This record gives sequence, structure tokens and C-alpha cells, in this order.
Amino acid sequence: MDDYWQAEFRKRMERFGSAKADGLVPVSIKVRISSGCFHREHSPNAYHLIDDYLAKADLSDVCHHFEEHESGPEILVYVAVTAAGLSFAKSVIELITAIIKARSEGIKRGDRPSDPLELIVRGHTKDGEYFEETVLRIPSENIIAAKLVEDALVKGNSPKQKKRRKKT
Repeated sequence: MDDYWQAEFRKRMERFGSAKADGLVPVSIKVRISSGCFHREHSPNAYHLIDDYLAKADLSDVCHHFEEHESGPEILVYVAVTAAGLSFAKSVIELITAIIKARSEGIKRGDRPSDPLELIVRGHTKDGEYFEETVLRIPSENIIAAKLVEDALVKGNSPKQKKRRKKT
């Protein structure tokens, strides 16, 4: 893992915030293209749909921050930690689903490239250890249901399956 990227990620997460008193912890949910770019310049149709969704969606139940990156959007959000893993609010799952659907629709309208997407959850444990897990791979032509996203997030973040990397 690139030390510079790790330091930048840590700073981004620290700017967003640390663990809250009510047991919520910050995580990053990344919708990343497997190869190439997934940002406004190469995917204007998708980002038009994403912008419309963000303008109309009720995300008042979650503290979040939406960031654009060349490799794809990232959502910083607070989630609850349960015995089963991380617990994601319905509005966060719907936002992720909307981003994935916008990408698919954008490709139909001419956005390029059309490589598959990966849904990645990452953050730091309470001990400061970095973790990252790819919980879902999505071919660009697939239409994704919110239930599939929710299942991937829940299953992928169970304590038995979580893969952790030591901080550098």
C-alpha cells in the first residue's frame, strides 16, 4: 500500500471526524472503477444523475460527505458497529445504489470508459489499523438492486470475513 495514499486517506478521514460518543464510527464507501476513470470529465451523464439524486435525496438521517475522485466517488459516513459487523442506514444504501445505476445509465448515454465497478469499504479500527474490503464487483451493464448492495455491505463486513492491513 502506498504510504502517501495512506497518509492522505488518514487525513481525509480525520477531517471528516473521529468516532462519536454514540458508538458511530467513520468509514469510507468507495465506488471505484476497476480500470480507467470514473469522474465528471469522463462520465458527465452519470454525474448529472448523481447530482440530481443528491439534490433530491433525504440524507438527513446520516452524517456524510460526498467526494469526487478520478477513480470514482467516495462517501464518508458514520456507521454503527454491531456484533454482526457494520450497520448501514437505508439512505446510504440507496445513495450507493443510485451511484451504481447512474454509472450504468451514463454508459448507455455515451459515458466512457465502461469498465466494471468495485464497491469498497475502508477505514481504521479503534486501534488505528487500516482496513479495506472489496465487497462487490459490478459489471457495467448490470442493473443493481439496493438489496444486493445491502447484502454485500453486511456480508462483507462481518467480523469473521474482515481483512485488515497493518497501518504503515
